[in-house]
Amino acid sequence: MISNYKRAVALTLLASAASVSFAAPAPVSDLNSSSASTSKSSSSAKETETERLERLLRNSNRVQANLQQQVDEMSLDMSELRGELERNNHEMRQLIDRQRELFIELDKVRSELAKAKAKAKQAPVQPAESAPAGKYTSNQDEQKAYQSAVDLILKNKDYDAATVALEQFKKDFPESVYSPNANYWLGQLYFSKKKDVDSAKAFAAVVAYKDSNKRADALVKLGDIASRNNSTSAAKKYYQQAVDEYPNTSSANSAKKKLSNLK
Repeated sequence: MISNYKRAVALTLLASAASVSFAAPAPVSDLNSSSASTSKSSSSAKETETERLERLLRNSNRVQANLQQQVDEMSLDMSELRGELERNNHEMRQLIDRQRELFIELDKVRSELAKAKAKAKQAPVQPAESAPAGKYTSNQDEQKAYQSAVDLILKNKDYDAATVALEQFKKDFPESVYSPNANYWLGQLYFSKKKDVDSAKAFAAVVAYKDSNKRADALVKLGDIASRNNSTSAAKKYYQQAVDEYPNTSSANSAKKKLSNLK
């Protein structure tokens, strides 16, 4: 009797549990909603990451473009600096060549002056009008003025002051026996400063003295001035004149070389 009662109670409890289980199904809609929410959140996160990458890419491109522009500008500046350096080097070489020529002539004139002084000490004093041209003079003021101007070149290396002194010497002593050499000095000084008009006038004045020992060199210098100013025909004329009138001299040899370079 009791055994049958326990069995009935057990069956009743099982039936009750089953009904509760069927009455409360799982919240499917909540799971779906949660899954959808998670999907949307993931999608939103992916879009944000893409946008960030695109922004970084745009920034990178912009930086690269700026860097490239800076490189191009620096390259242009380097090209301009390289061109300026080449021009400066070329002008420096020309200046050195002109100075070398000037110093060579300075040495020649220094030697000639030394010889002239030695002869002047040995020779008796003569009137200025009978003094050999280009050698010495009895006029002490004339001698002092010329020597002072030359000293400004040889000793002081003050070429601007020497130019002024020589121009003044020409005015004070227009008939001086030193006029050919004074004009030759002026021609050299003006030539080194690229004052070709003044230089040509001075060298032409030297050429006018037929017995001047600087006449051959003055002809070559006139050729140099003409050549520097792209007057080839005039340059050839002066070089050829030096060759014809002063053969077998250093001036003629120099003129021959320069003639060959013009052909």
